[in-house]
Amino acid sequence: MRVVLYVEGGGHRAVLKAQLRKGFRDLLVKAGFAGRLPKVVACGPRGRTYQNFKAELRRGNSYPILLVDSESVVQSQHQPPNSSGAWQHLDSSDHWTQPIQASNDQAQLMAACMETWLMADHKVWLSYSPGLNPGRLLPVKGLEERQKEDVIQALKSATASSRRGRYDKGRDSFAVLGLVDPTRLERWLPHFRRFVETLDARLEPPFPPS
Repeated sequence: MRVVLYVEGGGHRAVLKAQLRKGFRDLLVKAGFAGRLPKVVACGPRGRTYQNFKAELRRGNSYPILLVDSESVVQSQHQPPNSSGAWQHLDSSDHWTQPIQASNDQAQLMAACMETWLMADHKVWLSYSPGLNPGRLLPVKGLEERQKEDVIQALKSATASSRRGRYDKGRDSFAVLGLVDPTRLERWLPHFRRFVETLDARLEPPFPPS
């Protein structure tokens, strides 16, 4: 059954949604999923992402996975794919109950936000934003224990004097997403590691070359 990833983000603009899809595609290819990529659906607002996920779950035509910002620090950082911790967090933060048909691994979190994923690879920022202040980037250790606002503000502060200019989510987030090294994210971000482990378990193996 095909895996479909329902992702928060992209707003209401088609161009941003296309950039989101490309960013995730490039990241997942580098993570080793070339030849068996999930379909990525950019859903825009957070609430719509959950509604779209539930609608696909009811249709039963695919294996949908919900991927949203946790928005706040998650109590349990190290969760295996079959843990219910992501659903518990979403129930507490958004009052989103786990649908009866949904498995535990169908809820995935960017903890606390996509910018945490971007922050985890300092090296990419040195090339993407020449002239930034690397001392203002947050340490990669314990990044998922940082609040969303702190991560975003650190990116803005570090890039304020760069030649590209201060970090702008619409301009920069999906471009950088496609550039980051997923091995760095797996090393430092337990929820990203859980996301990759889930995809590896749920995606069909690639077809052997003919």
